[in-house]
Amino acid sequence: MAKVRVHNLNISLDGFSAGDEVTFDKPIGEAGALFSRFDGRVIWGVQHIDDPIRADHVITSTWHQGIGVEIMGRRKFGPQTGPWPDDGWVGWWGEEPPFKTPVVVLTHHEREPIEFENGTVFHFVDAPAAEALDYAKSLADGDVRLGGGPTSVREFLQADLVDFLHLVTVPVVIGSGVSIWDGGADLQDRFDVETVTIGSGLTHQFWNRRSR
Repeated sequence: MAKVRVHNLNISLDGFSAGDEVTFDKPIGEAGALFSRFDGRVIWGVQHIDDPIRADHVITSTWHQGIGVEIMGRRKFGPQTGPWPDDGWVGWWGEEPPFKTPVVVLTHHEREPIEFENGTVFHFVDAPAAEALDYAKSLADGDVRLGGGPTSVREFLQADLVDFLHLVTVPVVIGSGVSIWDGGADLQDRFDVETVTIGSGLTHQFWNRRSR
């Protein structure tokens, strides 16, 4: 059975995964420090790393393994709000988005899909978490990656739809922002949690859903 997985979700010491406002200049608001140690090359495997292969590289490289489709919130796709403007925007990644699978973008304003030569296809869906998940599973085989941002992850956690959650605590303090924990006081009762602290200063948590 396909699992719903969250990978490489960075969280500050004070519990935030994104800033309050997203703009073209600040894709995750005032939370840019969360990604100061992230090497995006590693999501396609440690063979893309020229430097010594660190423990953080090995853990982060599981991002794409076994994934058939991604679900993301609208703010991960772009900073626009309301009806989609005719501005030619195709996502933060330009003409080569890294997903190479179908991607379901959660939005209250649907639009036609956007397709790329590398296999990425963005589908824009107005649906609650459970319906969006069913639609995502209809697009491809394999596990479903829940790509964020934190508001979308929180929605799926509250609907009890997440099977695996990989959190990365980054030793920075943001002060304010968006958290996945709001309204989730009982989450730890549903998961078995393993924690690994790396010499880099990052702490990786692996939350595996207990048998239902």
